[in-house]
Formats: sequence, structure tokens, C-alpha cells
Amino acid sequence: MTAWRGLDGSRDRTALRAWLSRIKTGKWRNVLRRGRAHRPPAVERQEFPVPELLGPADTPWLEPYPDGLLGDPTDATRVPGARYEARESISLAFVAALQHLPPRQRAALVLCDVLGFGAEEAAEILDSGADVVDSALSGAREGITAQLPPGWHDRSPLPYSAREREVAGRFAAAFERGDSDAIVALLTDDAWLAMPPLPFGYRGRAAAEFLSSAPCRGGTRRFRLIATRANGQPAFGCYLSDPAAPICHAHGLIVLTLDGDRVAGITRFLDNSVLPRFGLPRTLPDEPQGPGQAPGYDPGHG
Repeated sequence: MTAWRGLDGSRDRTALRAWLSRIKTGKWRNVLRRGRAHRPPAVERQEFPVPELLGPADTPWLEPYPDGLLGDPTDATRVPGARYEARESISLAFVAALQHLPPRQRAALVLCDVLGFGAEEAAEILDSGADVVDSALSGAREGITAQLPPGWHDRSPLPYSAREREVAGRFAAAFERGDSDAIVALLTDDAWLAMPPLPFGYRGRAAAEFLSSAPCRGGTRRFRLIATRANGQPAFGCYLSDPAAPICHAHGLIVLTLDGDRVAGITRFLDNSVLPRFGLPRTLPDEPQGPGQAPGYDPGHG
């Protein structure tokens, strides 16, 4: 409604997109301010940091993809000439970084560095010249390098490895018991938190501050996490207990990006419609864990 009232018909397409983006950012900040104003004093620990725009505001956000439909994410031998291994090219961090590239650069990078086509083959596919492809590829490599943490891929645990299970299990245990301090302790210094389909999120210290401020549980309501895999990464179906019935309701999907024995990124998909792709139900029976029981990470293999 704000955009409609302010539309005067004289804006060009570029100016209109920037104007709508400013309105969207302002509205999101107002939502956070209202949330702080109405939060009971006993729950509030500190103010939420203002989120930042993590991706292009006018670009549709990525969605999670089940590992069961991807084949073996550790097999990079199918395309010997490719610059990026199969498991890196399907990761959420890589796919999200692609959205920052112009279309021609994005196409050149995927064709040459992911799929392994030569410049001439890519030029034929794109109906362009090899020199144009080389130029686009050079710009794409610089752009993608700027978006991804240096050396992140070399430090990330292999899928299904003992280290991956251990780190993801520690995250699940902290999340289910509502221990925000333990979750923050798992984060790298430059970790990010994204919440698709919202284009806004947090990086570094702001991500830690948000997770420290946001309550991990609402009163007697508890979270349950069910292990799965998405984009070659550990993931969890998230469920929240119902205070009026012995069931837990779907509360989105969480995908972790790991860096060594730490968490470099948390992508919290807010749309419950993604869960059926992973064979996850809309509700679960609420079964409190007994003494000595603790959540871990065991999604099976394949």
C-alpha cells in the first residue's frame, strides 16, 4: 500500500526497483521495531540488530534440494575439466553467490567451471564468441571468489564424515534444548544467517547478536529437529511442539554450511511446503526425550 500511494507514474524501471527495495527494507525494520516494543520485558535480552540485504532484492531466492535426487555429491570425476567439484557447485553458499553475478557471467561460470565445457563449446551454447565467454568467465571468477569465504571448501567436512556428524549433532542438541549461547559458540567469526524467502539476514557479529537475542523456545514449547540432507549439506526438518496437544508442527527447514568443526552459515527456510520433498511430514508426535537421550545427526546415506 505504501508503494501504491507513492507511485507517481514518472519513475523509470531502474529507479522504481530501487525505490521499492527501500520501502521493503523500511517495512522489515519497522516489523523488528514493533516486535521489540511488544515483547514482554522478561523475554527481552537485548535489541535485535538491523538485518542487511544478503542477495539481490529483485532475484528469486534459492530453494533447498534433497540429496537423494542429486546422486553422490562427493563424485567429481564425471567432469575432469571442471573447476568446482560437484559437492561445492550444489552447495547453498555457491548457489547463493551465483545470484550476485550478471546473467552472462553466471552462465559462463556454470558451463565452464562447473560443467567443464571449453570456451568455444560454451560460446556455441550461448551463441556468442569465445573471447566474450573468456571475459565473462574472468569476471565471474572474481565475483564468486569475493562472495565465498577464502579456503572454505578445503576446510568443510566431507559429506557423511564423522566430523560432519559431530558438528551437526552438537548444533541439533543446542537447538533442541534452547541453548542460544551454545549455538553462537559453534559459529565462525564471519558466519551468516539467512531466512529465505526474505532477502534479509545477518553476518558475523550481527548473526551472533541475533541468535543470542532471539529466544530459542517459546515458554513451554520445544523444538524438535529431524535429520536430513540438502544440497550436499547437513539439514534438519524443524518442528515446534503444540501447547494444546501432544504433537509438533512443521516449522521450516534448517540447512547448515560447515567450516571445519564450526558452523559458517545457517539457512532457515521458512516455507513448510519444502518439507514433502525431503519425505518430512507436516506434524510429528511430541515425544519428550528421556534421561541420557540427546539429539544427534544421522540422516542415513543417499
